[in-house]
Amino acid sequence: MRLLLDEEQTRLAESVRALLADHCPPQRVREVMADDGPGIDRRLWTRLAELGVTGLLTPDRLGGSEAGHVERCVVLAELGAALAPVPYLSSAVLATDVVLALGDDTLAEELLPGIAAGRQTAAVAVADPGGRWGSAAESVRATRDGDHWRLVGEAAFVVDGGTADHVLVHTDHGWFVVDGGAVSWRPSRTLDPTRRMARAEFAGTSARQVPCDDPAAVLEAVWQRAAVALAAEQLGGMRRVLDDTVDHATVRVQFGRPIGSQQAVKHACADLYASCEQAEAVLWHAAWTADHDPAALPEAAALAQVVLGPAAFDTAASGLQLHGGIGYTWEHDAHLYYKRAKTSELLLGTPAEHRARLADALSL
Repeated sequence: MRLLLDEEQTRLAESVRALLADHCPPQRVREVMADDGPGIDRRLWTRLAELGVTGLLTPDRLGGSEAGHVERCVVLAELGAALAPVPYLSSAVLATDVVLALGDDTLAEELLPGIAAGRQTAAVAVADPGGRWGSAAESVRATRDGDHWRLVGEAAFVVDGGTADHVLVHTDHGWFVVDGGAVSWRPSRTLDPTRRMARAEFAGTSARQVPCDDPAAVLEAVWQRAAVALAAEQLGGMRRVLDDTVDHATVRVQFGRPIGSQQAVKHACADLYASCEQAEAVLWHAAWTADHDPAALPEAAALAQVVLGPAAFDTAASGLQLHGGIGYTWEHDAHLYYKRAKTSELLLGTPAEHRARLADALSL
């Protein structure tokens, strides 16, 4: 097992970091966040595609690079650190993983080349109106209309849903693919202003069924890979909060000396560092497991969310507090990481549900 990045993976991280430094500074994130448009920086999405990171798990024959989960997590950690407003989690992770898990060549040839090239985006509708991951099958019904299928119902909290070219929907009759323009979208008001979500409303919407022997198994496989990917994004946010907080403690002077020289602040920063180190080990273990030991992935993926979700939120909350009054202002970025950490902690289920998954994986 390898818990350290090799030279090639390190160079990948440096390349993505440099791209984001040039094209996704905090001011750009705020511009996209404040825009009434789609909430996506399409130019940045195109540049990421040109760098070759939007199809890391996509087969070479379909325009991807056929890399691994470790490489994808390297990219996600950098995107999480920058709060990059791109549909990477929705398209390059969730949708790509659904297509690969379904194993339908026709669907893969239709969707994956466009995603890998940055020409198209896709979203996944798997949550019911109450926000429960994987429960859309209880709220979205598929019925035959002659030789066609139609969907009726609602799915909530679809990441980047309102801008997706294609939507993969989990229903009571398995998996379907729908034209994103045929779906009625309602923007979801969430805590995190840097990641748009929407409610998908289907009212007799035309859809194409994707052949699948075990739709539930596909959903579980996608959750496991998404849990690892989201953990990488959470780790990136943790690292950025740690760096920003230490920098602040170094330059913020109070009573004639930097606040970082005070024991309470020193200990708090040390705790943040220790939490990041532990989280990083858990993440790279899970990413390595996804690539090399799939049979152990249920445990590793659940552990990733059990550890990373609460750790990322606690880190963001502590960073906010250590910034003092400035950290609570709209002009400072600390609150953005706080809000992203909280919504990410609940995106794939609650902490209690993640702990239950881990207990099941360990046969406890």
